[in-house]
Amino acid sequence: MASVNSPGILIGDGWLLFATRCSRMFAYGLLSVVLMLYLVEVGLKEWEVGLMLTLTLIGDTAISLWLTTNADRIGRRRTLLVGALLMALAGVIFLATGNFILLVIAATIGVISPSGNEIGPFLSVEQAALSHIVADDRRTDVFAWYNLVGSFSMALGALAGGLIAEASLHFGLQGAAVYRPILWAYAAIGAAMMGGFALLSSAIEPSAKTDPLRKTVLGLHESRWTVFKLSLLFSLDAFGGGFVIQSVIAYWFHVRYQLDPAMLGTIFLFANLFAGLSALAAGWLARRIGLVNTMVYTHLPSNVLLILVPLMPNVYWAISVLLLRFSISQMDVPTRQAYTMAVVQPDERSAAAGVTAVARSIGGSISPLLATIFIGSPAMMSLPFFVAGGLKIAYDMLLYRAFASSEAQSKTKEQTP
Repeated sequence: MASVNSPGILIGDGWLLFATRCSRMFAYGLLSVVLMLYLVEVGLKEWEVGLMLTLTLIGDTAISLWLTTNADRIGRRRTLLVGALLMALAGVIFLATGNFILLVIAATIGVISPSGNEIGPFLSVEQAALSHIVADDRRTDVFAWYNLVGSFSMALGALAGGLIAEASLHFGLQGAAVYRPILWAYAAIGAAMMGGFALLSSAIEPSAKTDPLRKTVLGLHESRWTVFKLSLLFSLDAFGGGFVIQSVIAYWFHVRYQLDPAMLGTIFLFANLFAGLSALAAGWLARRIGLVNTMVYTHLPSNVLLILVPLMPNVYWAISVLLLRFSISQMDVPTRQAYTMAVVQPDERSAAAGVTAVARSIGGSISPLLATIFIGSPAMMSLPFFVAGGLKIAYDMLLYRAFASSEAQSKTKEQTP
């Protein structure tokens, strides 16, 4: 069985899961910087782009809910293979047509990431698989590294997306053709991921079948109320975050400050590098003050910084505050993932990861449409930052009130050596 045999060292299936994570996040970063620019170039209006982004997240929610809550029955490897196939197909269809209806269908059924963040069934199933093949006391650190390599890969993808678009201009390409090489790369990476997932062994699968007589709701039994409560809170956080997904922020900087794709790619390279490095500190901090405290104490100041971005006097200050915000905004991610795995039974992990991920998808499905409408109005173009920051601060307060003194939280604290 694949396992962690020393800090940060993976063997077997663990390495494959990290490799597919890196490939996928590189593809997401590659596309996120130019997705809205591409869709506008093929003739879509801003409100149509916003609608498509919303439907993309809604479609992902439905497909992910079914796949993740059935992953342990149909097989985790098979579930991951289906997700990779949908990712490759979506990229091909986006290349083949500029028809709004066909693009909406492809975005809804396929796997397209407008935010640069995880989408589809991958994260939930991989979390459950990693929790199954690593020791409990290594889970937070493994998730920290898992998020670190993901952030680095997304950062490199964002940089590559901007550079490819810039190079396409130098080669004489114009309009939507500037961005099509990026879509070809996105589809190719989806196909390559299918090969990687096919190499996974049976060690990632659940070691025992769920009792068919046990009453379950969406694959959950003993922990269902805890998971549902967490899901409601996570959906609020995601609703706020949907106003400032990476594609929206990139478009905001393009509209307000006329930044080109290469500059946008560079900004998000550093933003995601900073976010990734902070993941390692999250594991260290969580062992001293607890998982929930780490989530809240790092998330609150990052949301204050988010509100400050559009208030800055010029583009340099705006970029600086955005980068500072990214340097602490993602420290709650590995702790949130580890906390969710800690408060459920082992045979509920795939379902718990899936239900909470779907809740986040639902929460974030409407806000991109609203954000693009706001940005299209000069009087309201900065409103997404204010709304997002306020909602995410409310989430922090509610999470702390509900779970700061919980039994699982106290169990995750360790004495400082």
